[in-house]
Amino acid sequence: MSQLTAEKLKVAYGSREIVKGLDLSIPKGQITAIVGPNGCGKSTLLKTMARILQPAGGQVILDGELIQKMPTAEVARKLAILPQTPEAPSGLTVEELVAYGRYPHQRGIRRMTQEDKNIVDWALNVTGMAEFRERPIEALSGGQRQRVWIALALAQDTELLLLDEPTTYLDLTHQLEVLLLLQKLNREQGRTIVMVLHDLNHAARFAHYMVALRDGRMVSEGRPEEVMTENTLKQVFQIDAHIHTDPRTGKPVCVTYDLLPGHPMAEAVPENGTLQKLLIV
Repeated sequence: MSQLTAEKLKVAYGSREIVKGLDLSIPKGQITAIVGPNGCGKSTLLKTMARILQPAGGQVILDGELIQKMPTAEVARKLAILPQTPEAPSGLTVEELVAYGRYPHQRGIRRMTQEDKNIVDWALNVTGMAEFRERPIEALSGGQRQRVWIALALAQDTELLLLDEPTTYLDLTHQLEVLLLLQKLNREQGRTIVMVLHDLNHAARFAHYMVALRDGRMVSEGRPEEVMTENTLKQVFQIDAHIHTDPRTGKPVCVTYDLLPGHPMAEAVPENGTLQKLLIV
């Protein structure tokens, strides 16, 4: 089973350092959720670990090899990534796009085998997109497009699956369906899954392991019970949160939260809620 590790990883855009000497070992066969405020380096970290971005320092190791020195096709057979805002060439149908996931596994003339077709069918079915297989991508809703991209990543059939905000554009029902699907893939097939998530309660519910980032550095990592704490959320998100145990899952859940005293917006909103009422009107 594939192992993915970052060692003293640094990533920069020009002179601005985004990820700052970060060490992270992704637990094999588990679901890892990366959380943190906007701009903290979550997506940058994910893309660098998938070899989309070049590190400014440190290294990423996949199965004992430096990922930057591995052949592209070999990386693609071991690791699939769903970026935050993927774009498809115009004119493709749903099935044609998902079939691209089989490209790293093809040889020679690169024709689809029966096994390739079966995997594409499976990916379309489990994401609920089989009935749209002949529809152009441009004719889909935002949520449907997101599910097609997840199907593409699944069709790549890798041991490692990296997803950057996979529930974007999805309503509550489809968010839950996608996360339950990923959980099923992990439980039944042992796939290692890494997700960037904004919803802390989703992260705590579905992940075995959580990583909390702020300003490109690791603040906390470990089991959800170790990361989803009031103290950690103060450090990471600058919020005063109340954490309870979900009676259904036994996992920590953020019930409510406020901005910390001293936050500019906390000072701007009067205790009597006058500003809030004006905004609602």
